[in-house]
Amino acid sequence: MPIDGLLLVDKVPGFTSHDVVQRSRRILEERRIGHCGTLDPDATGLLLLTVGQATRLTRFLIHAPKVYEGTIRLGVATDTYDSSGRIVAEAPAGHLEETAVDEAMARFVGTFEQKLPAYSARKVGGVKLYELARRGEEVPEASKEVTVYELARTGPLDDGRVPFRLACSSGTYARAIAHDVGAALGCGGHLAELRRTAVGPFRVEDALTLDQLAGKIESGEELGVAWIPLSRIPLPFAESVLDTAQERRVEHGQSVLARALQGEEGDWVKLVDGRGELVAVASISERVGSGRLAVLQPRVVFRP
Repeated sequence: MPIDGLLLVDKVPGFTSHDVVQRSRRILEERRIGHCGTLDPDATGLLLLTVGQATRLTRFLIHAPKVYEGTIRLGVATDTYDSSGRIVAEAPAGHLEETAVDEAMARFVGTFEQKLPAYSARKVGGVKLYELARRGEEVPEASKEVTVYELARTGPLDDGRVPFRLACSSGTYARAIAHDVGAALGCGGHLAELRRTAVGPFRVEDALTLDQLAGKIESGEELGVAWIPLSRIPLPFAESVLDTAQERRVEHGQSVLARALQGEEGDWVKLVDGRGELVAVASISERVGSGRLAVLQPRVVFRP
């Protein structure tokens, strides 16, 4: 029975990320569950759930880069930028050549300010943008810096439908990419399908659907690679092994010194004991001894 760790879930369409968390709480009989990056209800694929004490690691995992596969529908623009929205414009797209589509997609590779969809959960002045949009009120323009590492067509252009692969930084709106590609081509477009295939080092092939999860829990079967215990969760920063005396200090929230540890002040460090068990997450508070030593201040301690 899972206690503290990371669960890989393959979300099916029709569920919000919150729905997945709520049902997982009932299946696992555990209230402390969070998720590491929202998926829209119509989207499918990988959703990372932190369980038990691992919920304290959510903030470190949520910023991992994401990979998606999906389909852009050219010639039809919607107010939500996806297929669930109201059609706001239509234009012929049958004349488009694949080279023109590829060139338009290439314009959105790199780091840039992405204009956020009106129907998004981003808050401006304490109000979510989609709340204003649903009320028919004017939605202020908002943007954020994102990085797209890859945006490429993965199959032939078929009746205005463009299969694609997107690798991007956390917080990038795939449906805004679809909308902007359509706008760049002069015909409009929206996101017709989306599936998240990877989050950082985690892959959807290793995930379980909620129905599969429920079946395994009911039968007492192991969850396999879909379950990663707390101490085995890969964190995107350096690791330092504590001796017994340092363990005691860290358990009381006291700082320790580490040798031969790369990193600058403010960087995060995973602290483990001699058995590899997670003790805490610390930050480098300063470098001393001509920079040879790092002072590690525990920030999240997993032992009383």
